[in-house]
Amino acid sequence: MKVEIHLNEIIDKDGVAHLTLIDPDSQTVDRAAEIAADATTGGTDAIMIGGSTGAGGSQLDQTLLAIKKRTDLPTILFPSGVSGLSKHADAVFFMSLLNSRDVTYITTHQALGAPTIKRYGLEPIPTAYLLIYPGGTAAWIGDAKPIPREKPELAVAYALAAKYLGMRWIYLEAGSGVEEAVPKSLIQAVKESVGDTKVIVGGGIRDGVTAEQCAKAGADVIVTGTVVEEGNAKSKIEEIVRAIKK
Repeated sequence: MKVEIHLNEIIDKDGVAHLTLIDPDSQTVDRAAEIAADATTGGTDAIMIGGSTGAGGSQLDQTLLAIKKRTDLPTILFPSGVSGLSKHADAVFFMSLLNSRDVTYITTHQALGAPTIKRYGLEPIPTAYLLIYPGGTAAWIGDAKPIPREKPELAVAYALAAKYLGMRWIYLEAGSGVEEAVPKSLIQAVKESVGDTKVIVGGGIRDGVTAEQCAKAGADVIVTGTVVEEGNAKSKIEEIVRAIKK
């Protein structure tokens, strides 16, 4: 539980942790490593690697090896399926897409991937993945029924189910590249309902103001993805980290 302990210690100390998400499908191996290095300098707390379209195999391995040459921060896999696993990472968000309409994304991928995770020695971090409208590519790929933005009570119901199932992390995702982040009212409702269960928020967070609003609403972890791939990763991460840390 080294990586999970690391994240919890940062949350205890700073109030909020920041993760930088890098999709191996979106840029070259060298560019991914450069983003990781810039994000590290900018103050991010760990590097997430993965994406909705399931980048895997040698490209994923090479990306992780290149990233590890540029940063000592923990690397956490963000897989869409078994192909998104690599022995070169430190941990994996072991996720169940609870609002999917396809059991494959709730339990089947998890059962297929579990033996590989054990064989690779990856640290599994049990996580409920909830897609909030519009949900982006992840909603389409995962056949999800995105939770309406104006229905926080539905998000609370799923979040409580996740907590009672023993999941220690709940990831509220608006979707990669979307225009608006998860609503503050929805984040607040979920956090108030689940208490010490950690809440991760991603999608649509492009600046310090939005990140700070999500953090104040109750997010324990802020994820930044698309905006760092667009350039100026160091300055953008610095802006967001400065806004969310105590």
